[in-house]
Amino acid sequence: MGFMIYLRAQWDRVGAVAGVVIGLLCLLNGWIGTSGTEHVAEQIPFIVSGGLTGIFFLGIGAAMWVSADLRDEWRELRVLGTQLDEVREQQAELLAGRSLAGGGS
Repeated sequence: MGFMIYLRAQWDRVGAVAGVVIGLLCLLNGWIGTSGTEHVAEQIPFIVSGGLTGIFFLGIGAAMWVSADLRDEWRELRVLGTQLDEVREQQAELLAGRSLAGGGS
């Protein structure tokens, strides 16, 4: 059950890996089809269907992986910003306490 939870949490990386795998399979299919023909005119459909589709899916997979990494970085920056806000609030409280204590003497 833990594996399915992990897959749901990392849906963008799962999609990226799926895109890369589909792209590689399309490229392999295009290469196998192209290598089985002797005439260039017979190779063009394999290049178009296998090659371009494979490159498209590889690009989608790479973009999804970069998007997942950027989402992780933004999440970390959000946590750091929250922690920094807490430190600023504590610092302001300490400075306010010192000014009250120093002003009363």
